[in-house]
Amino acid sequence: MAKGPLVSRAQLRKYRDEEEKKQHQEQNQAASDYREKEKQIDNYYRKQLKKNKPINTTRSSRNQRSRQMNSFLMKWIVIVFLLLVLVLMMVFFL
Repeated sequence: MAKGPLVSRAQLRKYRDEEEKKQHQEQNQAASDYREKEKQIDNYYRKQLKKNKPINTTRSSRNQRSRQMNSFLMKWIVIVFLLLVLVLMMVFFL
């Protein structure tokens, strides 16, 4: 029979702490690898979305908007022209 224990409690505690540290480091490494891989995947799909932007406008909507702007501008051109004629008449006749 042995006079003392083969492994003391302090040594067991030390081994357990070393194992926990090792596991913690492995978990941290795995988590950082996972985050890095996720970032690469996210970057890839973001680049793909930039390449293939969805079409939000149509030719008919652009033409319609152009016609609306054209009518708006024509109205204001007529109004400004009438005001200019009014001012010129005031200058010459008053």
